[in-house]
Amino acid sequence: MDIHEQDSTVNKLIVLFVLEKIEIPLTEQSIIDICYGKNNWIKNYMECKEIIYNLVDAGFIYKTNGNSEEDRYTITYTGRNCLSHFYQRINQELREQIAEYVKENRIAFKRSQEYVSTIDRNSDGSYTVCLKIRSALIDEPMFELKIKAPSRQSAIGATNIWKEKAHLIYENAYETLIDNEE
Repeated sequence: MDIHEQDSTVNKLIVLFVLEKIEIPLTEQSIIDICYGKNNWIKNYMECKEIIYNLVDAGFIYKTNGNSEEDRYTITYTGRNCLSHFYQRINQELREQIAEYVKENRIAFKRSQEYVSTIDRNSDGSYTVCLKIRSALIDEPMFELKIKAPSRQSAIGATNIWKEKAHLIYENAYETLIDNEE
């Protein structure tokens, strides 16, 4: 086996290892950001994209086919089984680095996957901010709120607050509107 094949195999194992450790479905862009952009565990952007598609074709990761804005990927039973046999091909220091990174960033990735927002400019110069909470299990948003903002700056501010406080806003709305059986 030549070195390039070995690197490609290890890179596939890295993606599987990340998906197993993070325990939530990720978008393609999130996988690329983790493995290539932020950590450079995989040295080439295009190779990282190709690995994702190869792992889907091999049945090691599953791509959701929902109506959500972006498909998400998660490790399959077959992928976990493969990883359990070959994870040691990823050197121990790198495995520890991946595990630590995932531990420190899991909540942020979960929020970025579930708490999404868009900003659209209106004809009157204001902006409509659409805030959503998505679930990995269903295609439709669990919660969706549209609000009109007077400026782009206030719209961006709303999306930034949403990333941190979406769960509290949802909880308050649910308790007020649905769970008020007194």
